[in-house]
Amino acid sequence: MKKVELNVIGMSCGHCAKVIESCVGSLTGVEQVLVDLKKGNVVVEFHPHLVSFDQILETIDEQGYDIA
Repeated sequence: MKKVELNVIGMSCGHCAKVIESCVGSLTGVEQVLVDLKKGNVVVEFHPHLVSFDQILETIDEQGYDIA
């Protein structure tokens, strides 16, 4: 299990949080997605042998958010 904290640019409301939690959380191998709007970050716990870090970044990017 691996845990990463990402600074995500463009999140501003509960809808943003739900979009990221839903999309990233639906990836096979992702165990948990925690969004903190005040800090502007997302913590993801995942199994690196099932989903790559790049896949997680790409999924966030596809939703219109940038990683700092």
